[in-house]
Amino acid sequence: MDLFDKCRNWTRAKDLQKTGFYPYFMPLDDTEGTEVTIGDKKLVMIGSNNYLGLTTHPKVRQAAIEATRQFGTSCTGSRFLNGTLAWHLELEQRLAEFMEKEAALVFSTGYQANLGTISSLIGRGDFVITDKDDHASIVDGCRLSFGSMKRFRHNQPADLERVLCQLPSEAGKLVVVDGVFSMGGDIAPLQEIATLCKKYGARLMVDDAHGVGVLGKGKGTTIHLGVNDDVDLVMGTFSKSFASLGGFIAGSEPVIHYIQHHARSLIFSASMPPGNVAAVSAALDVMIEEPERIERVNKIGDYMRLEFQRMGFDTASSQTPIIPIIIGDQEATFLTWRLLFEAGIYTNPVIPPAVPADLSLLRTSYMATHTDEQMAFVLEGIHKIGKMLDLI
Repeated sequence: MDLFDKCRNWTRAKDLQKTGFYPYFMPLDDTEGTEVTIGDKKLVMIGSNNYLGLTTHPKVRQAAIEATRQFGTSCTGSRFLNGTLAWHLELEQRLAEFMEKEAALVFSTGYQANLGTISSLIGRGDFVITDKDDHASIVDGCRLSFGSMKRFRHNQPADLERVLCQLPSEAGKLVVVDGVFSMGGDIAPLQEIATLCKKYGARLMVDDAHGVGVLGKGKGTTIHLGVNDDVDLVMGTFSKSFASLGGFIAGSEPVIHYIQHHARSLIFSASMPPGNVAAVSAALDVMIEEPERIERVNKIGDYMRLEFQRMGFDTASSQTPIIPIIIGDQEATFLTWRLLFEAGIYTNPVIPPAVPADLSLLRTSYMATHTDEQMAFVLEGIHKIGKMLDLI
């Protein structure tokens, strides 16, 4: 059998493209944050992770431009060799202080931060325990390690305890959870999880890609819930609230130093380009100088969630500016997405395996820079189409 037979025989995406209901890899011709242009069509964007609206902030843009002028477009090497700028080190120090941890380490992507951290820490005889709704990068980091992976039911500390109590007391154990879950917008019960980690001698890592910049005055879920001192490692990304590309892990100095010298995704990848580093640093400045952006995005999230619920939509357990609209059926999800697209509203249809088999949904998310007029437009359009399709 030819290895590529499976490629030629896989036609699912092409079949969907022919129907006009294929929503993925759609090229944007222009974007100004809350509005995008696709072809000659303008849409209100409620499918972005640009929570604070900083991708278009003048200070962030200018910082990236000036850094590129000074250092060029790439570091052309690994952090381990020629790819570390003084700016990387300065950013790591600033992030550690901001996250209230001893040290931080930046990676070229958030995905690589999870892969490198988990796979470097978990060795033979160790266990890594994850929430069943954790991000794919966490799962892949577990697979790359030489340890054993266990899972517990989503946001159920009692099930986590069931798993932990069955593990050898002498084994190394790391519990890894999302702070804010990327599809449901719900928050992990970190107080209960941290208590269980102490009880069973496990370390705790929180992937706060969607929490940093949004919760805890921008410092994330651990600060928001008052458990930062009980969480050993906090991971974050720069492709969301920080309006750039990259990721970081923050924790105690000896652990970060160890990861720095053992994380293959750091050692064998080119480092963050200068423009990206400068954009993150400038975005951090804005978070500190303009806290009203954090207040605004949460106010918008609370408002939109309540309005969707009043219409009769199921928004699951969302507590953040990530608000899913549960559709259930895959075909109905794609149809709803298409009609909203035609109405000038950009959402993200999410189907299995990204969500459970019966939980296809539209993922909506909001920015501090959305206007009241844009929110009214979105609510009117979603209500109209929801009624048309008997979703509400």
